[in-house]
Amino acid sequence: MTLLRTPDTLAEIRDEFLELDEADRLQLLLEFSRELPPVPDDFAANPDQYERVAECQSPVFIAAEVTDEKTVVLHATAPEEAPTTRGFASILVQGINGLPADDVLAIPSDYPQSLGITRAVSPLRIAGMTGMLVRTQRQVRALTAI
Repeated sequence: MTLLRTPDTLAEIRDEFLELDEADRLQLLLEFSRELPPVPDDFAANPDQYERVAECQSPVFIAAEVTDEKTVVLHATAPEEAPTTRGFASILVQGINGLPADDVLAIPSDYPQSLGITRAVSPLRIAGMTGMLVRTQRQVRALTAI
């Protein structure tokens, strides 16, 4: 059984949000939206490697990889015209990349709610980020199954 625990990278991001007042948290989310790393060329050329996140109103796609060292690399695409969703994707990509697979699987499913922005964004948007996390964990679980 996996003990749920927020990895340090995601805890630091959460703490960065919680240090701000609510209005500034949205600005930070917009900053994250501008920092979503581009996907590697081999993934961009093969969009079938991505899974659509149905919980998101915007077309968001994710793909997790697990290296031979059992670390996770997460790729995500989200349209620039959907900055909230793009910000959530960026938080997960930046917070998960390089983590051991076991740490990714231990992230609590309520991590999106812990950012302190549930009153500033719609519940549907929070559900979208939760969907991204759940799909990432499912992909990692499948990739590490023996």
